[in-house]
Amino acid sequence: MATLVQLAPSAPALNESDLLRKEAALLTILKEMGHVIVAYSGGTDSAYLAWAAVQAVGDNAVAITADSASIPESHKRDAEQFARDFQIRHEYIETFEFDNPEYVKNDKNRCFHCKDELFTRLDKVCIERGIANVVYGVNVDDLGDWRPGQGAAKAHNVKAPLVEAGLTKAEIRELSRRAGLPTWDRPAAACLSSRIPYGTEVTKERIKTVEDGEEALKALGFRQFRTRFHGDLVRIEVAVEELPKALDAAMAARFVEIFKPLGFHYVTLDLQGYRQGSLNEAITQ
Repeated sequence: MATLVQLAPSAPALNESDLLRKEAALLTILKEMGHVIVAYSGGTDSAYLAWAAVQAVGDNAVAITADSASIPESHKRDAEQFARDFQIRHEYIETFEFDNPEYVKNDKNRCFHCKDELFTRLDKVCIERGIANVVYGVNVDDLGDWRPGQGAAKAHNVKAPLVEAGLTKAEIRELSRRAGLPTWDRPAAACLSSRIPYGTEVTKERIKTVEDGEEALKALGFRQFRTRFHGDLVRIEVAVEELPKALDAAMAARFVEIFKPLGFHYVTLDLQGYRQGSLNEAITQ
């Protein structure tokens, strides 16, 4: 009988034989590529994929991170540290999505234009180095959300080995934990532009405001959160389990002290708590 692995008290049990089979499948997929470029943000999925690529093909794997204003500086530092700690070849490539009016106007396809820019730059690296394969860290669970970037990946023939191996987010976290990767329980992350509602222009100034607010929330000890930009109003999302801390009167005063100087007239807390892709709710409605 297959052994069940319990990831966490609130997480569903994972099937041990499925977990090992999928891990082996991932390594086989990567090994068959021979040389691979990993589109690497430093989050749980891309970090595990970069680590697995090194296990499969060694120095023939290189992780490349977009040097973009939409990526928080703290995320870049974490990505660099992880690559150093696990001997992963790591490089940056400059991207210019903010020069594209279709990206700046921020309609529901913004993510497509962002990923299209990144993969266009990576295509050039592939040509220069004679590398045939670019991979990115989308997993099976991501397939059910609104993610136009997946369309850009298909257009550029970027491969999704985690999906090919059938790996879910929970399984990636468990395999990362077993491998000793500190990213195994890292909170979900996304680019700063995802904090701006569709239809509101994305500018470097606005996402810098978002970044400053989120760094302040991190300094207050919150772990899973988002700063949603709504013009002169900020909507703070924190994980449901962290809401009691956020609802404290003294903490509310701290929020005002942080966000008013950033230019917001109104400081609000979303009582539904953090949920991934909450701005996509406007699309589905």
